[in-house]
Amino acid sequence: MGSEFITRRSLVTGAAALGGMALMGAGVPGFVRPAVAAGGLEPTRTMRGGSNNYRPNAPLVDRLGSGFHVHGTVRQAGGGEPLSNVRIQIWAATTRGGEREPGNHGSVMTAADGSFVLEMDQIVPNFGQPHAHLAYDDGQFEAVFLRPVMGSASDTSVRADFVLAPV
Repeated sequence: MGSEFITRRSLVTGAAALGGMALMGAGVPGFVRPAVAAGGLEPTRTMRGGSNNYRPNAPLVDRLGSGFHVHGTVRQAGGGEPLSNVRIQIWAATTRGGEREPGNHGSVMTAADGSFVLEMDQIVPNFGQPHAHLAYDDGQFEAVFLRPVMGSASDTSVRADFVLAPV
């Protein structure tokens, strides 16, 4: 290869000449290895529209109706440990009214395995899409607002998982 500058053609030609062995870049000038992630779970980022019609400090509830389940898990960024006793707020437009309806807002706490579930009335399309809103905003971790969209208005559950990064 005789030059300090490696072109894509010379790299491919050289690899082919070596019987198809992959070049890993060690000692090859001009070759950049892709960045390797340090490992672990990346934090969940807030979704566009996630905080629409948000009400801080929604009350803890056992349920907000029946027939539809919002569920998921909460884990810590990095090692992915489940987070217990974390408050998740949930609200949606349902058969009982829109997203602003106080009876469609509530909070649940995560279990020891980081899971949560809230039963509520059937979610209905709002602005053409059936969706829920979920939030974590209690201060120990970075706030996250999610807006998962359901595949169909006849779905009876929606899942949203959180990976939270410490503040």
